[in-house]
Amino acid sequence: MKLGFIGCGNMAAAMIGGIIDNGICGAEDIIASDVFEPTRKNAEEQLKIRISADNKEVTANADILFLAVKPQYYEAVIGEIRDVVKDNQIIVTIAPGKTLSWLSETFNKPLKIVRCMPNTPALVGEGITGVCHNDRVTKDELELVCMVLRGFGKAEVLSENLMDVVVAVSGSSPAYVFMFIEAMADAAVADGMPRAQAYRFAAQAVYGSAKMVLETGKHPGELKDMVCSPGGTTIEAVRVLEKNGLRSTVIEAMKACTKKAKGL
Repeated sequence: MKLGFIGCGNMAAAMIGGIIDNGICGAEDIIASDVFEPTRKNAEEQLKIRISADNKEVTANADILFLAVKPQYYEAVIGEIRDVVKDNQIIVTIAPGKTLSWLSETFNKPLKIVRCMPNTPALVGEGITGVCHNDRVTKDELELVCMVLRGFGKAEVLSENLMDVVVAVSGSSPAYVFMFIEAMADAAVADGMPRAQAYRFAAQAVYGSAKMVLETGKHPGELKDMVCSPGGTTIEAVRVLEKNGLRSTVIEAMKACTKKAKGL
């Protein structure tokens, strides 16, 4: 299996690193291009993959081709590689807002297309990727793509109408979580804890809490109630968070994120 990446920036590098580390594909079977020479050089040195400055060369040498450029560059890249893409290739996109219909119309030829939305925890093998596809992709081909995507975390197939929601709930949400960790650490520092130690405590608390949700199967509200003793410290903190609209702020932020994704 030969993989090609047009674009080898941070997200693509995280994906490629996981794919190689988990033995999904060898570095010698991956080729990538990027418009920026320093990015190409970094990918070549860090990942030991083949590098090219030519998007057409990458396209011609891939069974599965990932378009890992920003949404605003999709039309130009597709115009460049349209005549090189083969009918039996699988095209995988990672851009928000670029629908299967738009992609088909822009390529102007019948192709196997998979849309996915990964997130940056792929850097540590803990990403989650939403996946949808057009009707030219077979069940076996979809499973092959998902196997590749699981090289850097989890992957779940869903309907295309939920892809913009995936952007808000997982694609962009690491930024919200990082802000939450930073705020908790700031408070700990204000109360006397050294900065590095505060980050460790806050990050581990978030990591452990997320693991409890995933592994116990309990509702997050039930897990929250388990921590809130009557008249205790936790319920007092929860009272202040509720008073200041934590839930509403998160919901509004995610709705704004989804709206922005739909408009890209």
